[in-house]
Amino acid sequence: MLHVDVRENNVDQALRVLKKKMQREGLLREMRAKEFYEKPSVKKARQAKEAIKRKRKADRVRTAKMGF
Repeated sequence: MLHVDVRENNVDQALRVLKKKMQREGLLREMRAKEFYEKPSVKKARQAKEAIKRKRKADRVRTAKMGF
């Protein structure tokens, strides 16, 4: 559970701190993912697409380091 102190009635700063903590914990991404039901077949296809994207990015980084 996240805990944010509001100092000197500064709500804006407390909100910024809360958003930063939520982002670090991965709560924003999880909330967006669970906002609507995702069929298992769609979820599997999305995960495969993300895996391909990660692989291509890793290949690009590797080739940039190697200098090919």
